[in-house]
Amino acid sequence: MTDIFALEMPLLNGRPVPFEDYRGKHLLIVNVASKCGLTPQYAGLEVLWRKFRDQGLMVLGFPCNQFGEQEPGSSSEIAEFCSTTYDVTFPVFEKIEVNGDNTDALFAELKRQKPGDIAWNFTKFLVAPNGEVVERFEPQTAPEDMTDTIAKALD
Repeated sequence: MTDIFALEMPLLNGRPVPFEDYRGKHLLIVNVASKCGLTPQYAGLEVLWRKFRDQGLMVLGFPCNQFGEQEPGSSSEIAEFCSTTYDVTFPVFEKIEVNGDNTDALFAELKRQKPGDIAWNFTKFLVAPNGEVVERFEPQTAPEDMTDTIAKALD
């Protein structure tokens, strides 16, 4: 078992972020990609972030190139795409792997709690303030379809 709040991960600009900063907040952790049929979900994730951030929700994006090589860009290219195409303001981190031998420790822990390999880009995990996974949403679940679940979790 990994304490996710003991992790530190770099944002796209290279600045390391200690996950201890997120202790006490609800987290929506998503593996994202810029060239995927589901990429428009960035817009819905941004809506959730803007709607619920003042109530303690953090949306965290983790680019991944493991599915159809749909995230081939560099960190600066990903940042530019997110900013100019979807006006993303939630934190987006450097590329990681979510399956296989090089699975990032964060996603290894998320999958330990809600078992199963990540099927595709835009798998979403709603994590409680204590680090426990509350819900796992598969890629096809649109962010707007998660609004009620998130609102209840934040109550």
